Amino acid sequence: MTKNIGLQIKAPKNECSDMHCPFHGNLPVRGKLFDGKVSSAKAKQTVTLEKENPVYISKFRRYARGKSMIHAHLPACIITKEGDHVLAAECRPISKSVFFVVVEVRK
Repeated sequence: MTKNIGLQIKAPKNECSDMHCPFHGNLPVRGKLFDGKVSSAKAKQTVTLEKENPVYISKFRRYARGKSMIHAHLPACIITKEGDHVLAAECRPISKSVFFVVVEVRK
C-alpha cells in the first residue's frame, strides 16, 4: 500500500520494506525539490545527483558553467542507474550528508 506524499507524481509500482521510503515507509518529505542527473550510484542505497546551472560573471558579462552536487537516499522500490534524470525531495537528515530522497525517475 502506497501513501500520498503530497507531490503530484506517480507512486512506484514496486513494493519495498525500506523505512526511509516516502511511499512505503515513514519518511515525510518537505521543502525543496532537486531536479538533477545521477552522476554516481556506487554507494549502498545512496546516489550522487548533479545539477548544472549557469553563473553570471558581471565583470566579463558572460555566463560560466557551475554545478551543484548532493547525496540522496535511493529507496529499494525505485531503480536508477548513472545518467538517469531524477527528482529528489528534501527530508529530515538520514545520515551526515544525506538530506534528500529520490521520489521519481524522469525520462
